Amino acid sequence: MKYQIGDKVLILHSDEEGVIVDFINDKMVMVDVRGVKFPVYLDQIDFPYFKNFTQKKKQPQAPPRKFVDDLKKEKKAPEREEDGVWLNFLPVSDTDEFGDEVVELLKVHLVNNTRTTYQFKYALGFFGDPEFELKNTVEPFQNFYIHDVPFADMSDSPSFEFEFSLAQPNKQKATHFETSVKIKPKQLFAKIEELRQKNLATFSYKLFDTYPDKAPEADPMEASLSKLGEKFKVYNAKEARKHLEPARSVVDLHIEKLTDNAARMDNFEMLTLQLDTFEKFYNLAVAHMQPMLTIIHGVGTGRLRDEIHDALRRKKEVRYFVNQYHPSYGYGATEIHFKY
Repeated sequence: MKYQIGDKVLILHSDEEGVIVDFINDKMVMVDVRGVKFPVYLDQIDFPYFKNFTQKKKQPQAPPRKFVDDLKKEKKAPEREEDGVWLNFLPVSDTDEFGDEVVELLKVHLVNNTRTTYQFKYALGFFGDPEFELKNTVEPFQNFYIHDVPFADMSDSPSFEFEFSLAQPNKQKATHFETSVKIKPKQLFAKIEELRQKNLATFSYKLFDTYPDKAPEADPMEASLSKLGEKFKVYNAKEARKHLEPARSVVDLHIEKLTDNAARMDNFEMLTLQLDTFEKFYNLAVAHMQPMLTIIHGVGTGRLRDEIHDALRRKKEVRYFVNQYHPSYGYGATEIHFKY
């Protein structure tokens, strides 16, 4: 092969020099340019020797005399533009026995395009069960390699789950922030085909633009009542709130807490009752202007948790929610923080 790991190469489109650190396939390599690693095609690089040989060497000249008034002020280097935190996938292909190019695995990277250092917990899950977990730190404007995922495993609709926190705590910011990416097989195949048509190397999903602020300590008796629905007309929010059922700060959705007839119910009926109860106490928390609500959903298969998390992502009153370890509930509860 023309190149080897450790070779110095010239990036043709940017005229920068880098070092080959890995071979992705027979068409692409991973290069390191001043600490930043990224993939390039072989036809986009060359050895720098020809450029260095053909450049005209300038004869040394005596530097011109400079006076204080002639000195120019140093220009500040342009600041890099922030565009959030991303989950990046690099497909690695190989040629099968028929000569067709097939994707063998996906290299997963966490890309931090912000000026903030984050600590993160990562989990790859299938059907609600964690398959791979990792804790680490990602620095500003850095590309963090997480692991490889066999392409065949992507047919099981994996969930890439993250919990972020600030490396330097800030009282004005949330203590934790949770987000996830779920990829269905049909979406993945469409992404791979788009890369081939556009001759691109990777595809990405944005995890968040900016880290969220801390939820304000709202006074439920002084804040105005949120809109309950278009079919209801509220004349006096404070008076109307007195006639509502009391809200709860903690709601336990274990089926034995909700009904005495669980033995006669099938899985669909139990899940429907649990989700209806969640919606009821969610709406009461919003109506009473609660700053936070804890939903106990248990661990189990993760179906109830996933349904609740999907619903929370669509609700405009939610500032953020976290599913982290709690001394009383373990990982079986989700904390919801509201914005008003």
